[in-house]
Amino acid sequence: MISMKHCCTPLLLAFFTLIATGTTSAQEQDGMTTGFVNKTITVHSTEERYVVYVPENYTADTAWPLIVFLHGAGERGDDGNAQTTAGIGPAIKKDPSRFPAIVLMPQCPKEQVWNTRHDSLETQFEATLDEFNIDRKRIYLTGLSMGGYGAWLWGALHTDTFAAIMPICGGGDPYDIQKLLNVGGGNPYGSLASRVRALATVPIWAFHGGADSVVPPERTRDMVAAIKARGGNIQHTEYEGVGHNSWDKAYQESDGIPWLLSQKKP
Repeated sequence: MISMKHCCTPLLLAFFTLIATGTTSAQEQDGMTTGFVNKTITVHSTEERYVVYVPENYTADTAWPLIVFLHGAGERGDDGNAQTTAGIGPAIKKDPSRFPAIVLMPQCPKEQVWNTRHDSLETQFEATLDEFNIDRKRIYLTGLSMGGYGAWLWGALHTDTFAAIMPICGGGDPYDIQKLLNVGGGNPYGSLASRVRALATVPIWAFHGGADSVVPPERTRDMVAAIKARGGNIQHTEYEGVGHNSWDKAYQESDGIPWLLSQKKP
């Protein structure tokens, strides 16, 4: 499971507060708020907003899978909702029946990248585990563009937690995304070799557009080749002629989300 040692001491945890409020797209079902539900959490004295998607038929009597979704650079901010407007959010809205899972959607502030968000990511993750009945063997990580980098990088730290990872149009070099977005953040992820070694132990399906001029498709190709060389269980779909937005096609893949949700930790 994701260790809070990356972000919090027991003393700091005592200062975290969690407040849930409904969004305009949320609704009450038998006393349970479902749909896209706004959440706020205070981390290191800063209030942060995020969203949790709760299926309409959610019941605490059943353990549900959890998908963590990391958005791209265009959805950064502090409004708490922009991260639902691209990628997995629209895919859920189009056909909720394809997503029988709790979906955690953090939001990265402007001028930052996921590299610098360990405290928030892991605190929101732990809060979601506490609030909902989550099947600990069926926890997944996905992300697009900047969030695709986040999936490759953050996922490598927690292959003991994630049953599968689905990175979309990202790459595995933290300095690459920092240079692309002109932000700092360093490299809290260890060496590329150590990350590849870890990622080779978890099922992965990576996606990229073959005509992507923002994040070159070589970024995904290189990660796939390195993980294959380590004997990893990895699939790779590259959409010929598709530019940076490969996420709409990826999240609409008929086998994509079913594949993700079928993966299970021993």
